[in-house]
Amino acid sequence: MAANDVLIDTEELAGRLDDDTIAVVEVDEDTDAYAAGHIPGAVMLHWVDDLQSESGRDFVTGDELAELLASHGISDDQTIVLYGGNNNWFAAYAYWLLAYRGVSNVRLLDGGRTKWELEERETTTDVPDPSPGSFAVGEPRPELRVFRDEVIAVAEAGDGSLVDVRSPGEFSGEVMAPPHLPQEQPYVAGHVPGASNIPWSTAANEDGSFKSVDELREIYEGAGIGADDDVIAYCRIGERSSHTWFVLHELLGNDNARNYDGSWTEYGSLVGVPVELGS
Repeated sequence: MAANDVLIDTEELAGRLDDDTIAVVEVDEDTDAYAAGHIPGAVMLHWVDDLQSESGRDFVTGDELAELLASHGISDDQTIVLYGGNNNWFAAYAYWLLAYRGVSNVRLLDGGRTKWELEERETTTDVPDPSPGSFAVGEPRPELRVFRDEVIAVAEAGDGSLVDVRSPGEFSGEVMAPPHLPQEQPYVAGHVPGASNIPWSTAANEDGSFKSVDELREIYEGAGIGADDDVIAYCRIGERSSHTWFVLHELLGNDNARNYDGSWTEYGSLVGVPVELGS
C-alpha cells in the first residue's frame, strides 16, 4: 500500500481542518496532553477506557467500536485521521484495531503530536461537541492478529520471523519495562526464543515521522526480515508492536505481517513456555 494511502502529513492536515470529509482523532494512554492543547476539531479516545473491553483482556467488538466512533460524531464516509504522543504508539494501535475490525478509510498523521508541536502548528483546548454520526464497520480481518498458541508453537519450533520491538534492555532481560515505568512487573524478563530485536524507534525520525520506504526496507532486510516473510511483531502491551506492524504491513507492503497484541505481558506470564535471556 502506498504511503499516501495510509499517512497524511502535517501540512496537508493543517490545510484541511475545516474539511468535513475527515475526522481527526487523538488516541493516547491519558487525556492530559489533549486537555492541555490538541489539533482543532480533534476528539479524544483513551486507549484503555474507550478501546478495551470492560471485562477480560481484549478490545471492543466491531459493533461497540462502531457505536464509539458514531458517538464522537464520526461517520463511515469520512476519512479518520489518527494521531497521538510517543510517536503515535497508541494511534498506531488504534489504526491496527480499526483495520482488524474492518475499518479501512484511516490514516496516521505522520509524526503525530510530536511533529505537529515542533512545527508550532495551531492547537486548542476547545473540546468539540459533535452530533452523533452513523458508522458501520466492514468485514473483520483476523489475518492481522496472532494469539499466544501460535507464538508458543513458533518459539518451540524455532522457525518463523518474530520481531521483538522493545528496547535492547527489555529484550535482553536487563530491565522489565521502559525506563519511565515501574520495573516490578507481573511477568518474567527476557524474550521469545528466536526473536530478532528491532526496536520500534529505528523506524522513526527525530520529529516522530516515519523514515523513507528505502530506509525502512534496509532496516528490516538487514535484520533478515524479507518482504514476504511471515512476521509476528510483539512488544510489552501491543502498542509499540502496532507501530512496527504499520511499518511492515502498510508502508513496506508485507501482507503476512501480524501483531501479537498479547505481547510480553501475556507471554512472559505463562507457565512452562520457552524464554531466552541476553542479546
